[in-house]
Amino acid sequence: MTQVEVNVQDFSAADPAIAEAGIGSTTWEHWFQQWLDRLHPDLSPTQAYEVSLRLTDDREMQSLNAQYRGKDQTTDVLAFAALEVDYPQIEAFCGQPVYLGDIVISLETAQAQAQQQRHSLQQELAWLAAHGLLHLLGWDHPDEESLRQMLHQQEALLQAVGLTTDYG
Repeated sequence: MTQVEVNVQDFSAADPAIAEAGIGSTTWEHWFQQWLDRLHPDLSPTQAYEVSLRLTDDREMQSLNAQYRGKDQTTDVLAFAALEVDYPQIEAFCGQPVYLGDIVISLETAQAQAQQQRHSLQQELAWLAAHGLLHLLGWDHPDEESLRQMLHQQEALLQAVGLTTDYG
């Protein structure tokens, strides 16, 4: 069984939307554990991973998107992978959890998208976190076919944790 530690950094822990979404550290860890069990990334001999998750606002997200992607606009999710495609020898981790990287989600954009899609904020945050995790594991969507495959995988990940997928 995969072990995962999720370091959640929430700029607005007092935000009622977070409380309403009902997602605490335990839920995040459960989701990422289920997702990694399903994806079998095989990057760690001990199947132990670590992920950093930051929930932020559109202002910070726009700044990060401009700085790292050259796009001066907000976005819903960014992923900063810690491992390159040709990752170092697994033995180098010496039994420590493999740090996959950082996922940053704009809470403001997630709320707007949840309203537009007419589903819960919890579902939207899970959708975006799953998308970010796939990026950390090397998935990308430079064309329509790879995007279709990635979205299909996201749907499977949400179903694995008991959430519906009405992203059609």
